[in-house]
Amino acid sequence: MAYWLMKSEPDECSIDDLARAPGRKLPWTGVRNYQARNFMRDDFRPGDGVLFYHSSCPQPGIAGLAEVASAAHTDATQFDPASPYHDPASKPEAPRWFGVDVKLVRKTPLLSLAAMRAAPSLATMRVLQRGNRLSITPVTTAEWRAVLALLPPA
Repeated sequence: MAYWLMKSEPDECSIDDLARAPGRKLPWTGVRNYQARNFMRDDFRPGDGVLFYHSSCPQPGIAGLAEVASAAHTDATQFDPASPYHDPASKPEAPRWFGVDVKLVRKTPLLSLAAMRAAPSLATMRVLQRGNRLSITPVTTAEWRAVLALLPPA
């Protein structure tokens, strides 16, 4: 099993949106960074743990726990001219962009970016490194356990 941190802007898709979705599962679409795409396409496996992170908002931080719920699949938004994620250079016979389905495990009290920065056990997390802007980053087993230790029990 692997662990990941996946960022989402809450006004686009929040932990509450995931909780309200049918089966508490949503497709993770709109990723337009090749490294993040490669993580989903090549490295994600169903059952992998996900730290659901709210970004680009007044209170960024981990808002819940989820899991990868599918193998990688073509992101249909790349073919939709009405989508902000439309990629006219991508063709159905040779798609550029992929996503996975993500399923809610549980919503948690927000573990703020400030609280994460204050935890020495999280000092190595990629999301806390200067200049990191990736929407998907790997999380080590030690970092995963450290985050769980900072959250109240289920």
